[in-house]
Amino acid sequence: MAQIIGRKEEVTILESIDQSERSAFVAIYGRRRVGKTFLIRSFYQNNFAFQITGIANVATINQLTNFHSALVRYYPLFEDNEPAKDWFQAFEQLRTAIETLPESGKKVLFFDELPWLDTPDSLFISALEHFWNSWASTRTDIVLIACGSAASWMINELINNTGGLYNRVTHPMQLEPFTLAECEAFFKAKSLGYDRYQLLQLYMVFGGIPFYLDFVDVHKSATQNINDLCFTQRGRLRNEFKKLYASLFKKAHKHIAVIEALAKKSKGLERKDLLKAAKLSNGGTSTDVLRELEESGFIRIYNAYGKSSYNAIYQLSDFYSLFYLKFIKNNHYFDDNFWINGIDSPEIRAWSGYAFEQICLCHLPQLKKALGISSVQTQSSAWMGGDGSEKAQIDLVIDRRDQVINLCEMKFSIKPFTIDKAYAANLRKKMGVFKETTKTSKALWLTFITTFGITTNTYSQSLVHQSLTMDVLFDKT
Repeated sequence: MAQIIGRKEEVTILESIDQSERSAFVAIYGRRRVGKTFLIRSFYQNNFAFQITGIANVATINQLTNFHSALVRYYPLFEDNEPAKDWFQAFEQLRTAIETLPESGKKVLFFDELPWLDTPDSLFISALEHFWNSWASTRTDIVLIACGSAASWMINELINNTGGLYNRVTHPMQLEPFTLAECEAFFKAKSLGYDRYQLLQLYMVFGGIPFYLDFVDVHKSATQNINDLCFTQRGRLRNEFKKLYASLFKKAHKHIAVIEALAKKSKGLERKDLLKAAKLSNGGTSTDVLRELEESGFIRIYNAYGKSSYNAIYQLSDFYSLFYLKFIKNNHYFDDNFWINGIDSPEIRAWSGYAFEQICLCHLPQLKKALGISSVQTQSSAWMGGDGSEKAQIDLVIDRRDQVINLCEMKFSIKPFTIDKAYAANLRKKMGVFKETTKTSKALWLTFITTFGITTNTYSQSLVHQSLTMDVLFDKT
């Protein structure tokens, strides 16, 4: 087996399938470039009884020709046959081919980018349903793996299918981006690795997307890599944004409009404000667009503290998309050293602070463990409010069942963060406005999450209840 970083839960499931005496129908979905194909090919070492990759934006006849070519690669006896005329015939040919194999051992059938095979009026799902229900599921040795980046299609057409495939997927898997701990292991496996401050810098731009991280040259600094990959004329990720959404969504311009609107409002927008900013109507189509973006991992939805789900906030959660829209899209300076030259600019410092906040939000289990509250029931959210005369905003509120609320401040800096007199006054105001507005009777504990900790002084000693450094975000929880 090729080295697989992380993915422990998924590997455990695949191992259990190998040991099972039943056939399995596995549906793997997740954001494009997150490593779905790599996981399956590495685990099975490309030892498939059949494998096909769907082709984007082609007709059914082209997909069937592609299927025939894949069948011939594995079973040359079909070389003289014509391509199947429809998907029912195609799956019947596959059944015939599999039955020529020895009885012992699992037969793994890998359908990569399966949503692309389901072209309009092709009856692909009906044929797949018949193949599984009438034959594959009656055996004990078939492992049918369906993989796709179109998360909404995978969920609606396979996992939550209400027709003949209802409840037929035995093992649904959502593959998430790497955590910081997995990114650290990824780079250590490549060679020397990076220190954690540089790993944070890379994560701010590329998130935990293995495909992007694999482009990083470990012999260069994080700053150099970001510059080379995103701002040089031949940078491999300079134009990734355009390809990313077009490859996932049929009407990608609507999805991009939502992403662009959210990129301008770092704290997020309520639905009505988001649709207005994106110039989309308030209807079923927009609902589908928002759901597809959420299921694909590009946006998150959360309830602000003290607010109902009716006022849910939509927030951009994809690191690369935010970075692209913030710095790459309108960069017309043709400066191959744009990132290196501007690294200390106010704009980049502001973005760094926000990106660090997003990293913290992506690693809430690690934060809860470091706070010693992993087993305590909590609700995490942002908060914005006022008491009539003063307004305040808190980016992370952890409301705990044990009658405590952690009010979290997240600060990204190259050295220990210092709370001065003015900032201390601002913190006291925030806590006072929060307590007065929410009328909470719970204890308020001010919690700092920083890169290198906070400087010990009178203000930090009197205000801060707990201080965490970036190291807790790298926990392997």
